[in-house]
Amino acid sequence: MNLLPMLLALTAAAPGAVSSSDIAASGPRGDLKGTLVTVAGSTQPPVLILPGSGPTDRDGNSPLGLKGSTYRLLAEGLAQQGIPSTRIDKRGSFASAGAVADRSELTLPGYVQDTRAWIAATRAKTGATCVWLLGHSEGGLVALQTAADSPKDICGLILVSTAGRPLEQVLKQQLRANPANAPLLPDADRAIDTLSAGRRVDPATLPPPLAGLFRSEVQPLWISELAVDPIALIGRLKLPVLIMQGEKDLQVSVEDARRLKEGQPAARLTLLPDANHVLKSVASEERSANFATYADPNLPLAPHIVEGIAAFITAKR
Repeated sequence: MNLLPMLLALTAAAPGAVSSSDIAASGPRGDLKGTLVTVAGSTQPPVLILPGSGPTDRDGNSPLGLKGSTYRLLAEGLAQQGIPSTRIDKRGSFASAGAVADRSELTLPGYVQDTRAWIAATRAKTGATCVWLLGHSEGGLVALQTAADSPKDICGLILVSTAGRPLEQVLKQQLRANPANAPLLPDADRAIDTLSAGRRVDPATLPPPLAGLFRSEVQPLWISELAVDPIALIGRLKLPVLIMQGEKDLQVSVEDARRLKEGQPAARLTLLPDANHVLKSVASEERSANFATYADPNLPLAPHIVEGIAAFITAKR
């Protein structure tokens, strides 16, 4: 199997001047906010970067320990390849805090609604006929759901570190990956199974670590996402799809990427030998060393990520 396809040569002229500006899209109760990066003279369609789970900002950072600036580095790298981009603050967080009244309004359908608003805003600002959706982690599920609902104005999908199984299975596996979680697993399984069935869980019945993970205000999001099978979504697509997966990812597996490829045989699968979940290079097999990269904005992205995305976009023009 050709796991890391040879990169296509980029024949476009050297990119022009790169500039960044604020961009807004309509949210349910207020504006969503983000950053638009443009490249003078570029005719490439823009990339909309859809962030992963939790309160993640437009740069890919979070108060929960994410400081690696993965999305900013992606946007900067794409600009050097002549490709514009939009990156966003999620509804309810950071500059998009006013877009919803409270965190109970965070759901997968809500994120799809926001994605549609961002597609429209990006096209209006750039004049592009379509926008690429680059979904990272949870953002990949949002991209899949958006495109499966309607491919209108979408050039194609770039799925990075995206689960290829229902979230119920992924979450249970992630919890089991840490031996310290063993005492929590019966309660965790009960909570996950209940939410998967579309019912709420009383956080007061859960141990403290799980009570935070499944707190009341985020349960609507859990319920909406646990119900979705990404393989069913990707199988409905007729758009170009690139699947990129790091082999050092501790949160989403290579098997997830292969499942996505099986669900959409026309997709391109690229495995990145040394990349982890936040797309940084990892040499050690130690979990602590892997997670340490999540907080280091000075580390560049792993090799071949930006070049592979740019080559795929250019080839599909």
